[in-house]
Amino acid sequence: MRSISATMFTTLDGVVQGPGRAGEDTHGGWGAVHDDEVLAAEMGRGMARGGAMLFGRRTWQDFTAVWASATDGNPFTAHMNAAVKYVVSASLPSARAWENSVLLRGTDDVAALDGEPAVIGSAALVRSLHAAGLVDHYTLVVHPLALGSGARLFEGPAPLTRFTLTGSVTTPKGVIVAHYSPVSPGRR
Repeated sequence: MRSISATMFTTLDGVVQGPGRAGEDTHGGWGAVHDDEVLAAEMGRGMARGGAMLFGRRTWQDFTAVWASATDGNPFTAHMNAAVKYVVSASLPSARAWENSVLLRGTDDVAALDGEPAVIGSAALVRSLHAAGLVDHYTLVVHPLALGSGARLFEGPAPLTRFTLTGSVTTPKGVIVAHYSPVSPGRR
């Protein structure tokens, strides 16, 4: 049985884009200033599940540029390179640039997956998966700032979805890590 989780870093005003990509975020990256041991431990718990990772094309390409050739001996680097990575893209010719990557062409391919793949970032992919009723668990990492503009998680048309809070953690730097599961009918 498939169970998809999505982890999204967001601001109080709902912006999910570019916490580290200066070309999108004119503030120069907003996520890292709120890192602390509590947030690292919470993110580590998610990584410890050990399932496959699921990326949209752009996030996969960003991660590939950083991790595919990394050989720093860091256990996180080893995990990133050893994990099965699904990249959902209609335009990528292949996923050979990063070991253990598998190219999927759309939400139907994602729906056919088994296991517990986890989406990291990839807002456009999460929007598509949400619209198809495929996300079983959301982790929203809410940073204590407002950017005023930028891509939001649920931009444009999205199905009405009610959620239940399944857990939360507040970090010393004011980040709230909130875990939600959708409870609305009509999910796939």
